[in-house]
Amino acid sequence: MTTASPTAAPPTHRRYELPPTAAYWLMAAIIGLALFASATPSPLYATYREEWGFSSFVLTAIFAVYSAGVLAALLVAGRISDDVGRRPVLVGSLVVLLLSTAMFVAANSVLWLFAARALQGVATGVALGSAGAALLDLHPRRDSHSAGLANGFFSTAGMGLGAFIAAVLVQYGPIPMRLPYLVLLVVFGALLVGALLMPEPVAHRRPLNLRFEAPHVPPAIRGAFVLSGLGVLASWSIGGLFMSLGPQLAAIELGTDNHVAGGLAILALTGSGSIAQLVFQRAAPHRLTTGGAVVLAVGLASVVGSLSLNSGALFLAASVLTGVGWGTAFLGALRSLTAVIPAETRARTMSAFYLVAYSSLSIPALAAGLTTSSLGLLPTFRIFGAVVAVLALVVAVAAHRTRPTRAVGADRAAGAPVVPIAD
Repeated sequence: MTTASPTAAPPTHRRYELPPTAAYWLMAAIIGLALFASATPSPLYATYREEWGFSSFVLTAIFAVYSAGVLAALLVAGRISDDVGRRPVLVGSLVVLLLSTAMFVAANSVLWLFAARALQGVATGVALGSAGAALLDLHPRRDSHSAGLANGFFSTAGMGLGAFIAAVLVQYGPIPMRLPYLVLLVVFGALLVGALLMPEPVAHRRPLNLRFEAPHVPPAIRGAFVLSGLGVLASWSIGGLFMSLGPQLAAIELGTDNHVAGGLAILALTGSGSIAQLVFQRAAPHRLTTGGAVVLAVGLASVVGSLSLNSGALFLAASVLTGVGWGTAFLGALRSLTAVIPAETRARTMSAFYLVAYSSLSIPALAAGLTTSSLGLLPTFRIFGAVVAVLALVVAVAAHRTRPTRAVGADRAAGAPVVPIAD
């Protein structure tokens, strides 16, 4: 009698996954390229306006609807990846980014721009929240400082390069109103493949629970919140003006209708802000806020002066100086706030911070669009630049007066997540 041999178990095939280090840099790339895409339309705004005949206010409204989409996503779905996992959220947001990019390709009226920008904003907000959390999950040492710095650097660098590269493609490539978006379709397709292959860092997942994070600031930290809010108001408002109307201003100041001039102006602002964050990453938060606000005020005063002197070189140099102040002042304001937020109210307090930040990005841009329609572009920039310069000096004085005796919590705050400015 023969004994049957046991049936061999069928071989198991594990799904291929990216190594953790590669997945970490994929998250940084998603953050940078999502913000790259957000800045891509900037060099095209003037062309859209000429083609479809809308006002400066409508132009800035197209810009602002993106900010509204990002804010809605952060407030409602900012923690969705904590429930269902990072990978499915990133895959879904990249699919929606592909859809919004395809809408830009197909756009033939201003209504298409509004719809594409709104959808792009929602998808970007979801992607930024999930990828930012995954950066910390996938860091080999779970180093919050390194993850936060990567988040901030790739965000601001992505915006500057997005505007500049789009301007080059628009100026020198074929089908200028389509080519930048066709390139983005390829880029987002590659990122989607990477997201499908990434390891899932969330071990314990829960059913999806979309919930509104009602903004709330605890009474004990309202002073610190007001100071941080003023800092983000000063920095983000000028960022919104540069992203929406900056290309038109650069064309006037540099005396050219070459689209690269507008991209260069935005790159001068955001690129210098990125480098400043790297250079001054170890500085105490109050020093970043005070010094950055002073540099921001001086830079804006120089921008206003360059408009009167009609000097393109001074305009670009002043934009670089403004960017240094913007990057450091914002980083200092954010770190000052995150150092004092109680753990049990962190999400709701940051929701309030996001509300101030994206309102600062969109509302001044809308007001500038209205003012430009009646006063013209150069007077509008003079007025808004002077107002923001004065506000920056107020922030500098307040930050200096309320500085701590010691930089308590500076190292802990250094790893705070950086909220990216978005076009």
